[in-house]
Amino acid sequence: MVAPNRQVNYFIDRHRNRADGMERGRPRSFDKEVALKRAMEMFWAKGYEGASMADLTAAMGIASPSIYAAFGCKEELFRQALQYYVATEGPEIWNGVRQAPTAFEAIESFLMQTARAFTRRSRPPGCLVVLAALHATDQSEMVRRELIAMRAKTVEDLRQRLAQGVASGEISPKADLAAIARYYVTVQQGMSIQARDGASRRDLEHIAGAALAAWKSLTGASD
Repeated sequence: MVAPNRQVNYFIDRHRNRADGMERGRPRSFDKEVALKRAMEMFWAKGYEGASMADLTAAMGIASPSIYAAFGCKEELFRQALQYYVATEGPEIWNGVRQAPTAFEAIESFLMQTARAFTRRSRPPGCLVVLAALHATDQSEMVRRELIAMRAKTVEDLRQRLAQGVASGEISPKADLAAIARYYVTVQQGMSIQARDGASRRDLEHIAGAALAAWKSLTGASD
């Protein structure tokens, strides 16, 4: 799960404003934000290639010509759905990371909120950024590259949070922060796959607890 930022939040505001402008002067045929949310959930459940245009039109409740007119091609629809996902779903996990008083509590919140978010009954299981396009094909290569970049950003965001722990004396200056960040992101990505396979919130919390047990040996943290 990628941390939302100002650019992504700006996208939501701009999208709403653009939708209002496009609809001005004629009756609104559909709510674009609702349609985008439904597209997001379809991509989330079936992946980029698995979600056909027939699936998307059925989920969004609009005809394909309207989808193309409002969002462009399928790739652009996915890109906007992905930005919507980060802006609306990301804070549930990342707010705790940012607000935690210590680096350990930030990682603990990251994993425990992941366990909750990835197993909600009101959403598809797992993470859209992790599961949407793992394999490269002619149709999905650009999408896959964007998702790889987003997953790399998650590692960097955690590394920066860990660096605050070094500055405060919580983490040894000799600790490999990039490796630690990548380890905990790898755990989160594995939790996404486990959730898709049917693991419960408690199952994922046990995984998170096992990963947190490695904290002291990874960071050189003192008692």
